[in-house]
Amino acid sequence: MTKTTVYLDEDLALMLRQLATSEGRAQAELIREALAEYARRRKRPAIPGIGEFDSGHTDTSQKAEQILRRAAGRGKWR
Repeated sequence: MTKTTVYLDEDLALMLRQLATSEGRAQAELIREALAEYARRRKRPAIPGIGEFDSGHTDTSQKAEQILRRAAGRGKWR
């Protein structure tokens, strides 16, 4: 795990302390859980380059190994 510092306003800090006490859990555990849930709900950014080009072939993923083997045989892929 990585240690980090988070600044909270007084009201939020109080709510966090009360919640941790009432649930018998550590504040850090609640923060990790909340951030993990938030991250799961967010849409991840697209990988750059994905979907930008169209080869005109619809079976490229099925033929990936064959295509790479041919390219390696011609010295174009290492």
